[in-house]
Amino acid sequence: QVHLVESGGGLVQPGDSLSLSCQASGDLIGIRGMGWFRQNSQVEREWIASIGRWPEPEYAGSVKGRFTMSRDEGANTAALTMTSLNVEDTAVYYCYVDVMRRYWGQGAQVTVSS
Repeated sequence: QVHLVESGGGLVQPGDSLSLSCQASGDLIGIRGMGWFRQNSQVEREWIASIGRWPEPEYAGSVKGRFTMSRDEGANTAALTMTSLNVEDTAVYYCYVDVMRRYWGQGAQVTVSS
């Protein structure tokens, strides 16, 4: 079994920064990558970042230049550092790991509001 635990969500004001962390555990032999999706009440689940075969992260256009993803392969962790947050970034953020199939974290609420 594979289990992912997310942490770091919270309430911030527009323009602020926030970091999320995700730790994977369990049977991770053959891990192919990790990444992040988000979902809010107004849009469908949206992919935002991932690190897979190559070490350089890939980003959705909506977050490129503002969000930075990192991954520690040895620790099986991933982080998402978000800067210049705006209200459109308000969502539940889900990390995932690809190990033959995709496993999901429990979600972390990020609320951007004044």
